[in-house]
Amino acid sequence: MNGLICFTNCLLPREDGSLIQQDLWIDERRGVILDAHRTFFLRKERPDRIIDLGGNILSPGFMDIQINGAYGFDFSVYDGDDGAYREGMKTVAEKIVETGVTSLVPTIITQERSLYPKILSLLRPFATPISANLLGWHAEGPFIQLAKRGAHAPQFLVSATEQFASFEAIYGAENLTDREDWLMDTVNDGEVGVRIITAAPEIDGVMAAVEETVKRGVVFSIGHSIASTDIATAAVQRGARLITHLFNAMPQLHHRDPSIIGLLGASPHLSVPMSPNQLVGATTPMSRSDSLKRRLKVAEQEGPKAVSEAFDDLLTPPQTPIFVHRDSELHLQKGKVADMAFERPFYELIVDGIHSHPNSVRLAYSAYPEGCILITDAMKILDPHLRDGVHEWRDGKRFVKEGDKLYLEGTDTLAGSVVTLDKCVRNFSRFTGCSLGEAIKCATFNPAKCLGIEDRKGTLRPGADADLVVLDRKGYVQSTWVKGKEVWKRTVT
Repeated sequence: MNGLICFTNCLLPREDGSLIQQDLWIDERRGVILDAHRTFFLRKERPDRIIDLGGNILSPGFMDIQINGAYGFDFSVYDGDDGAYREGMKTVAEKIVETGVTSLVPTIITQERSLYPKILSLLRPFATPISANLLGWHAEGPFIQLAKRGAHAPQFLVSATEQFASFEAIYGAENLTDREDWLMDTVNDGEVGVRIITAAPEIDGVMAAVEETVKRGVVFSIGHSIASTDIATAAVQRGARLITHLFNAMPQLHHRDPSIIGLLGASPHLSVPMSPNQLVGATTPMSRSDSLKRRLKVAEQEGPKAVSEAFDDLLTPPQTPIFVHRDSELHLQKGKVADMAFERPFYELIVDGIHSHPNSVRLAYSAYPEGCILITDAMKILDPHLRDGVHEWRDGKRFVKEGDKLYLEGTDTLAGSVVTLDKCVRNFSRFTGCSLGEAIKCATFNPAKCLGIEDRKGTLRPGADADLVVLDRKGYVQSTWVKGKEVWKRTVT
């Protein structure tokens, strides 16, 4: 027995979003994808097993890089019991494979300061033989904007007055390993805990911390922010690589100042960058907008509300751009687009039909398809088997589940996302009109590329991990494989 498996009669998604009819070979013992021609002709080996997929799609396993919890467990809640927390991680990792997810990045929202080192140390990469891979953590906050805090507790929001040292003080220096160490770490197969940090670049000290954050191998994501176009552009120029749940918890698109959303259509006619201190000092929206100040004061008087962590609390007026624009060279060739001075960031979309209108989803994808990443941003209530009705939440509150909608009981306030990633893929194809292969790319290759692990995850390249999901031609999960082992299969009822 050589452990070789050949999947045949199937469609394989390619990294350009197309689907091709082709066999795929894997090595079940090593858990990797093989080069079929090399294996057959050079090693002169034939597969032990041939699996006929009946014309279904054999995709890389889905990756969810922003998920707050699932199956009754909340990654942001720690009650002092390490064992119980690890058991919760295990439950999520082992159950979520039914949705086609084989890798995820647990997300914690803003916490009381003393909890960060403990929770983040527990959220280091993790997997069992039958589970999805937990790739590390995504810290969403506490360096975020009060005006766009969503469900983040306002009393725990902080500024980064000591720049990157403030990040180390909050998250723990040991959790922000130097990139050189990150690449050499063999304890967790080259993976340490930190993956993504969401912060608002207009917050004092955050812009100056972007470059060092990126040097440590961390993806800096712009989110829960009221950054103007100039500030958002400067953050990308300094290394910001991602936008957290596009359209949510950020200013609405405005033609005079498209803000963070406008990065998707960034013009080649770029602004002249300023230093972080000049930039933030000159454009701090909180100091320039009396209207926003008044709204914040009213919000504080009314007290905190239970809302989705992704949704806006307050409208944000457009800011006045302050950069001096330089002349750029013009060209006469029809259809030619001038080269960009910087690479546009990836952006996350919650495609449940609630957090973003289908038209908005299509607009974003049309503007920049290569940067689109599908996420769930799901709460602990995510469970495809959970019935609609009233359920316990936290702090004595209860919520009402109606399909993919969660409402705080007695209100019309949305309490978060409960959509699964496989449903996001199907919705995305319907909302945008793109092919199923192109939608799959947004849940596989694009998130892997954002994290810089596209040689191992989110791909069918030879040598990559054999994390796979079998989908029918309507995008429904039929089986899930992790490291060459089938860990879940749909049962016929």
